[in-house]
Amino acid sequence: MDKILILDFGSQYTQLIARRIRELNVFCEIFPFSEYPEPDASVKGIILSGSPFSVRQPDSPRVDIDKLAAHAPVLGVCYGAQLIALTKGGQVEASAVREYGRANLSMVDNSLILLQDVLVGSQVWMSHGDSVLRIPDGYHLIASSVDIPVAAFCSDNQQIFGVQFHPEVYHSEHGKQMLSRFVTEICGIEPLWTPDSFVESTISALRQQLGNDKVVLGLSGGVDSTVAALLLHRAIGKNLYCIFVDNGLLRKNEFQKVLEDYKKLDLNVKGVDATDEFLDALEGESEPEKKRKIIGKTFIDVFDREAAILKDVKWLAQGTIYPDVIESRSVKGPSATIKSHHNVGGLPDFMKLKIVEPLNSLFKDEVRKAGKVLGLDDSFVGRHPFPGPGLAIRVLGDITREKLEILKEADDIFINGLLTHGLYHKVWQAATIFLPVQSVGVMGDERTYENAICLRAVTSTDGMTADWVHLPYEFLAKISNEIINRVKGVNRVVYDISSKPPATIEWE
Repeated sequence: MDKILILDFGSQYTQLIARRIRELNVFCEIFPFSEYPEPDASVKGIILSGSPFSVRQPDSPRVDIDKLAAHAPVLGVCYGAQLIALTKGGQVEASAVREYGRANLSMVDNSLILLQDVLVGSQVWMSHGDSVLRIPDGYHLIASSVDIPVAAFCSDNQQIFGVQFHPEVYHSEHGKQMLSRFVTEICGIEPLWTPDSFVESTISALRQQLGNDKVVLGLSGGVDSTVAALLLHRAIGKNLYCIFVDNGLLRKNEFQKVLEDYKKLDLNVKGVDATDEFLDALEGESEPEKKRKIIGKTFIDVFDREAAILKDVKWLAQGTIYPDVIESRSVKGPSATIKSHHNVGGLPDFMKLKIVEPLNSLFKDEVRKAGKVLGLDDSFVGRHPFPGPGLAIRVLGDITREKLEILKEADDIFINGLLTHGLYHKVWQAATIFLPVQSVGVMGDERTYENAICLRAVTSTDGMTADWVHLPYEFLAKISNEIINRVKGVNRVVYDISSKPPATIEWE
């Protein structure tokens, strides 16, 4: 399939470029600037991302612009534009007037395909400390902003384009339109990347890849592993063996409910209750990353034991999605803090199975769309993300069965409340956290010294950034009252109003 290659120089917006292009039904892939593959015939356009670096630094990241442009049209965004200007003989200096945030275009050359219908005075999103002061020979100016003379430029043959602003950011009014013109008109790519086409091509590819081989898949109850299972089921039928492990860290009654749902989907699934094994292994441990590793190791032990019962299995399927893949090959090499519950690289050597990852080219919202094409019920497709370690990282500190029971009851009230009041699908992820503090309260005529529960609800598209949800005060008051009255051991409920960044979605 024809595609756009995105070279990442470390910008916070690189994934957003990819998401905008995918929204145009055009396929694209992100690679670090230092590790991208040699472009083949399928690469019809190349985008250079922004960067936290200054192009004026001697050790700033570089690529060969001429070599790239000889293959396909190139669009440089922010740092990418400055890199084009500097390496082609232009001048880039520290900005006399720095632009961060909204700016307005004061001149636009509408004769170019890239900027057709982009209006003078339209808003764009800037984020730069350097500016292009002089464009290279063989290039010409195509846009200016109120504060900087060179907001965009292109080569005279219209093969290389540079824009100082970020068209991928929502606040750039005509940004998505510009990206659309670049990928479809300048690069000539037909918008054929759709959920239907993905499902059809993936099932066909899986049949060819797997043949009559047997595949084992660990189901988590989440949308990623479920969609992966459905794709494999369509491709190889009963040769897919699914294992759904109850680690005791799922939500209240979730194991039984999800297991029933899986069987309704005609999946070949076995449920395994390993609650005691996990909780015994976690006893006394309070450090978050160690808890993750214990859970990961125990899951591998249980999964390997169950998988060993099966005969002649050759493949392990995983629900890895594209953000996991990107993080594992970041600009500075694999991230030093990739959480140990991520799928990438999670296969133990001793299992000796080949890996198949049907979703490793999709973002989370694309997984949901694929699930709908596969006929997955809206209640499943729209389920909130749930962390791999489950409630283990929502009980802050050490885990006991008593704390888990309190958390499950409080969480059940919160989630059911969101559903009942029509708020669940307005929230991307909701969490209930058991805090490692106790506080004084009064219940009836008695003073209490009991536990505090924190409620968390955020909106997001992929978890990279998130804003807290402004849930109605009346709803929060009702849920707080219900938790305190019905869950023994809780006398205080608080609501987390932190966004990501700087806070993370989970507390551990």
